[in-house]
Amino acid sequence: MRSAPWQGLALPRRGAVIGAVVAGAVGGVVGLIVGLLAYPPTAWFAVFELGVPAAVLGGLVGLAAGGLAAFAKQRAGRSESAGRNN
Repeated sequence: MRSAPWQGLALPRRGAVIGAVVAGAVGGVVGLIVGLLAYPPTAWFAVFELGVPAAVLGGLVGLAAGGLAAFAKQRAGRSESAGRNN
């Protein structure tokens, strides 16, 4: 069984990729709905108008969350190794 493509990435980068993809997809769907309600012939432009900024914001939030997770994981590993040395 193959692992997911993001399994080999570091936590901050993995968070950024997952955040960008999820937020971009949600933003694109919302953009399509808003575009269809506003003016259907140009609805596809609304997909990009809302999807791209959502992907960027999702990537930044995912990067921050992944960085915090990596920091917490590193801190936990350091405290475990300090406890064994005593």
